[in-house]
Amino acid sequence: MSLDQPPGPAPTATTPRPGPLRRALRATRRSAPGRLAGRAVTSRAARWLGVLVVALLGGWLGLAVAGHVDAPVGPAQTRLSVAWNDHGDVDVRIPPLGSIELDTHDGPLAVDVAVERLDPDEARAIVDDPTSLDALPGRATADVRSALLRLVVVTLAASTAGAGLLGLLVYRRRRPAIACAGLALTVVAASLGAAGLTLRSDAIREPKYSGLLASAPGIVGSAEDIVGDFGRYSQQLGKLVGNVSQLYATTSTLPVLPEDTTDIRILVVSDIHLNPSAWNVIRSTVQQFSVSLIVDAGDLTDHGSKLENAFARPIGNLGAPYVFIKGNHDSASTAAAVERQHNTKVLTGEPFDLDGLRFLGAGDPRFTPDKETRDDEVGKGEASADDPLVTLGDQLAATARAAVPPVDIAVVHDPVTARRLDGAVPLVIAGHVHERSTEVMEQGTRLFVQGSTGGAGLRGLEGEDPTPIELSVLYVDRETRRLTAWDDISLGGLGLASATVERHVASEEAAAVAPVPAAGPTAGR
Repeated sequence: MSLDQPPGPAPTATTPRPGPLRRALRATRRSAPGRLAGRAVTSRAARWLGVLVVALLGGWLGLAVAGHVDAPVGPAQTRLSVAWNDHGDVDVRIPPLGSIELDTHDGPLAVDVAVERLDPDEARAIVDDPTSLDALPGRATADVRSALLRLVVVTLAASTAGAGLLGLLVYRRRRPAIACAGLALTVVAASLGAAGLTLRSDAIREPKYSGLLASAPGIVGSAEDIVGDFGRYSQQLGKLVGNVSQLYATTSTLPVLPEDTTDIRILVVSDIHLNPSAWNVIRSTVQQFSVSLIVDAGDLTDHGSKLENAFARPIGNLGAPYVFIKGNHDSASTAAAVERQHNTKVLTGEPFDLDGLRFLGAGDPRFTPDKETRDDEVGKGEASADDPLVTLGDQLAATARAAVPPVDIAVVHDPVTARRLDGAVPLVIAGHVHERSTEVMEQGTRLFVQGSTGGAGLRGLEGEDPTPIELSVLYVDRETRRLTAWDDISLGGLGLASATVERHVASEEAAAVAPVPAAGPTAGR
């Protein structure tokens, strides 16, 4: 290069072409907002989904904790509550009779009405005063309407508060908590609106009964006589409350035992014959009469098959110890199924102590599942010496006379066996004949024969008159271990709606001899 050559542009370092890099950067910048927007949408949907889940869970918890109101309906004190389900209905529970389910509306909210207690004095006043009984339908209708309005307000408040509190606990911020409360309020309000729009006023025509009411739908009147208007509905409601009032008024007028008496309360049942309604009756009686233990004189099943063993499962949840002897319709498999349940004892010929009392009993030596008992003569006929029922009775009598301490109560199935224990024990319990009776035998032992607590099962339909459901509560003095009184409870059989409770006091019975068990094996009669 010549020194005198004019200067040109300064040389630059060699660099890659900027075009592709810039294009890549521009493409990156253009795509980032899209990805960010997509992520934002996804994140926002997830957040709202979480809020919805929290709102629904909180609303459910709120309803479970505080979604109820206590309100009087006539003489009854009821509790109304709202619960979630998939069909919506009204369930009226009337212990110990059972429940009535009405398909009144659609939607996810159901109304549960529980009759918790009934004022005996007010019930008796209504039954005794025709004026009060005539005014009961209007009063009950007004009470129900007022309770339902309160329930709507409480339901909205409880679900909203529950969702808001749970949202505050989960998110720790006010805005998400308010969103949860608002969503819960919207969902519950919409559910109540759906219930109102789908309300079926004629649902009273098609009730679904359970428990004892399954056998007595007549308690609310004939379906053909019920019209869908609210006026007639109020009359049926008043009739229902009136009939339940009569039941409670009857029980409230029973003779009262001395307050200072310490007694053991024994519920005596027999011949359930696979009737599932019996479990509801027994469970309610245990609760309402404060029963200490249950004695079953046999025939729990019809054929003693292994398939029937599942029927014994509710025994462990009846609320009291269960003493059982098998009947002639029960098999060894039946007895084993009972003994597998919680808090049970199957008597097999040896004395057994429970709650301060000594029991003795054994199952029926026969297994005759096809035998009919309606023509049995309550053990009054003469039996031959080689009859297995007589042999069993003599064996138990010998065991009772030799027992130290003495036996207080014997349990057998057939009254023929029971009569062989006369003079050996103070009290013997039997069943088998589906007809309740009691007597003091010649040597002073009281024979207590229980009727059918299952209404003889399906066999009760074979006669012209349904077999009543019968059970009894025995009151045994804890110090003397002697029977002082008993309540006979009778419920109308299949198709009937009657209920009676009758009190008997042992001191008023014509018992000429008070048996005292022998003190040792050498003592005689």
